[in-house]
Amino acid sequence: MSKPTQSFENHAAYQPSWHYVAFPAAFFYFVWTVIVLVRGGVSADALLHCVLAIGVVATVWASRIMVLTVQDRIIRLEMRLRLREVLPAPLAARIPELTKGQLIGLRFASDTELPGLVERVLRGVPGAVDVRADWQADVPTTRIDVRPDQLARHGIDGAEVMRT
Repeated sequence: MSKPTQSFENHAAYQPSWHYVAFPAAFFYFVWTVIVLVRGGVSADALLHCVLAIGVVATVWASRIMVLTVQDRIIRLEMRLRLREVLPAPLAARIPELTKGQLIGLRFASDTELPGLVERVLRGVPGAVDVRADWQADVPTTRIDVRPDQLARHGIDGAEVMRT
């Protein structure tokens, strides 16, 4: 039996082992330990169970986040490869300018409408010409959005802020 073609309407999927077993069990274990702690009073045993319950919930949650992070990276790689094949050379050269959200958003577009959509997206990105191509994944960065109206209210020049 073949799987249906993925679309925006059917792209979300429940993982029964996570949604119906692992996370609810961990969450209910935590709730149960808090109830035992409140009803039975603070004891070393109750505190130990609370700490373990927090650890179990954190571990189960982290395992899900890790899977989703890998999935996002695969989707972005898949989209970059697809765009490289579908787009004309001038647009293909600008693929690195697309953000993570834009790549994921373009995922459900057909190959025929993709060049037009990418061109529209790149035209609408403020400062797309200045996008840094040497960006590295998982390197902490800081983004500063200057609000000229707020700067003017305090008598500060926006150009001066960007120089410092």
